[in-house]
Amino acid sequence: MPKAHLTQAFVDRAGCEVGKNKTDYYDTIIPGFLLERRSSGKGTYALRFMDQGGIQRQHKIGGVDDVTCAAARKKAQQLRSEVVMGGNPAATKALAKAVPLYSELAAKHLESFKGRKSYDDVESVIRVHLLPRWGRTRLTDMNSRAVGQWLDEKRAKGLSASSVEKLRIVLGRSFVLGASWDIPGTEKNPARGIPRAPLNNARERFLTTEEAGRLKTAVAASQNPQLQHIVGLLLLTGARLRELLDAKWENVDVERRSWFIPDSKTGKPRYVPLSTAAVAIIEALPHFKGCPWLVPNPETRKPFVSIKHGWQNAIKEANLPGLRLHDLRHSAASFMVNSGVDLFAVGKVLGHANYQSTQRYAHLANDTLLKAVEAGAAKQSAF
Repeated sequence: MPKAHLTQAFVDRAGCEVGKNKTDYYDTIIPGFLLERRSSGKGTYALRFMDQGGIQRQHKIGGVDDVTCAAARKKAQQLRSEVVMGGNPAATKALAKAVPLYSELAAKHLESFKGRKSYDDVESVIRVHLLPRWGRTRLTDMNSRAVGQWLDEKRAKGLSASSVEKLRIVLGRSFVLGASWDIPGTEKNPARGIPRAPLNNARERFLTTEEAGRLKTAVAASQNPQLQHIVGLLLLTGARLRELLDAKWENVDVERRSWFIPDSKTGKPRYVPLSTAAVAIIEALPHFKGCPWLVPNPETRKPFVSIKHGWQNAIKEANLPGLRLHDLRHSAASFMVNSGVDLFAVGKVLGHANYQSTQRYAHLANDTLLKAVEAGAAKQSAF
């Protein structure tokens, strides 16, 4: 068991003893610090020590071609101090290796989401954004500072604030799930504590009666024969697009003028009342033999994946640039509010989880209130 003061000069000239596969040179200054030289010429720095159970362990520091002797000595001293204090560098290293990469956590995340309506959206976020940046990163190497900086870079490259927030939410959800599964490295969630950029979601657009008429004319001429029915029902019910596209005949009761939505965005089922006009549209809908869907794609007899193409052509024809399908939900609410319907009832129709969600339409009621005071003033002026 040769001993020597390990210096860079010694390391450069030290070789494996003749007739042996390897030779270990122990440092005379730091107990356990050694240079391992093999007959192949490969050299490695390491620290040998006895753990608390009296078992000899070895912690590899690095190869002589990758680490200088000075750097190896410094690391060996740090490890030696850890051993003296009762630590076990080998166990710490093994634990670090047990921490999975984000790609492994992401795979489990997606596996748990199979069958959910949000699966495609989450899968897209993970595949397009999260994996390219974090896929090969160990979970313990992901921290709020690094993630926050990455999100800032995404924002600087033109990604909208809401899209950036979605990245943060999905990443954070991965760690929440990982912690519930006791996956090493998920104890600290790097998506938490990151300042959020203000979201400008004040994009609600409310159609006027005249604009709604133009839109209905445009969708009636669409090459998608179901578009006029879809748009008409969205305007009359205030339902979310996906709720309508996934609606089934079995959940519509024309006699009771009620539509049951078993799985809404809030996670709770709800009933949507159907006006006479909505019932008229439903009664005029085409039926396809053996097809359970209310407004299916006539070609596939399954729910539409997207109606974007027909919608874009329709709003162009109606001269309503930038109008979103979700704006039909807002418009349905505005028509109800400005007809004198109170906000609580509007919230119930829309399926809002809380009253605060309906408050965004409070300013619309001003039109109704103005009509009331004008009517009162007109009555007074008659005397």
